[in-house]
Amino acid sequence: MTFESIRSIGVSLFASAGIASIIIGFSAQKLIASIIAGIQLAVAQPIRIDDVVIVEGEWGWIEEINLTYVVVKVWDQRRLVVPTTYFIENTFQNWTRKSAFILGTVFLYTDYTVPIDAIREELDRLLEDNDLWDNRVKVVQVTDAREKTMEIRILVSAKDSPTAWELRVFLREQLIKFI
Repeated sequence: MTFESIRSIGVSLFASAGIASIIIGFSAQKLIASIIAGIQLAVAQPIRIDDVVIVEGEWGWIEEINLTYVVVKVWDQRRLVVPTTYFIENTFQNWTRKSAFILGTVFLYTDYTVPIDAIREELDRLLEDNDLWDNRVKVVQVTDAREKTMEIRILVSAKDSPTAWELRVFLREQLIKFI
């Protein structure tokens, strides 16, 4: 900066270094946010490997957690790669945060001639030696009544969500066949 002829080059160099650092700062902002979000996920642990989650309307399991992204294995074997910032900035469902235990619901819409007690007895029979049911919750309720139909809700429990899905499908098919 002492020599006049070189001073203009020095000022230009400092100015371009300042502009370059601003550009680099803006470009690194997303990367830094992802890294900080990854650290937050590690500390707070809102998700863990094998947790069942619903992200962006997709149901799946947390397969991999990295510093900048999370891999969700969707029910149909696809992989959803989500930035870690998503789990910090957005609402998502974690079905297995404390335990995998889950309730499953089956709705039946019938006319008024279907005897509710007979459905309760059939549900007992279907669950008696069923490995899909975890023996915790078993309820049959009429939850709505319309002009020509009633809504029957069957609530059962299972050890985890895939098992609950299988149990719900089984019960729905068997109870429709019974009716």
